[in-house]
Amino acid sequence: MSEIRKKDKKSEVLFWSIAFPGFGQLLNRRYFKAFLLVILEFVINVKGNVNVVIIHSFLGEMQAAIDQADYAWLMFYPCIYLFAIWDAYRDAGGGDQPFIYIPFVFAAYFGTIGVIYSSIFTVFGYSIGPIFLSIIGMIIGYGIGLLIKRFIHIKKA
Repeated sequence: MSEIRKKDKKSEVLFWSIAFPGFGQLLNRRYFKAFLLVILEFVINVKGNVNVVIIHSFLGEMQAAIDQADYAWLMFYPCIYLFAIWDAYRDAGGGDQPFIYIPFVFAAYFGTIGVIYSSIFTVFGYSIGPIFLSIIGMIIGYGIGLLIKRFIHIKKA
């Protein structure tokens, strides 16, 4: 397989995993993991009212999003989501870099923290809500993870 095709495969798997956890595993022909991740995503989505929370969040109805969220289930979503992305990317050949998992782990951690604090965290008196604060947390966590990964590479060199 050419180097360009490998890069295309990693990107394709990455984007399908972002769209729906488990689809990247399907492309990688990891059917058991794909089935498990799709089922986990579905259960967490239903039990946590994720789709309803997303709709309220995008309509700007943050209090309704907070009220509808089942935080006991919603807290699992960032971890399952980012594990599925990392696992699919790794299986597609992206795991050849050392410590590639660190940004994903920190993104999952900060995303979960965003979910936990979303009901009380406000900016200028306005709530950001569980979806957007979780996304912001994931972005910040991923960035911190990249810095830590880079620091580890510098220390090892």
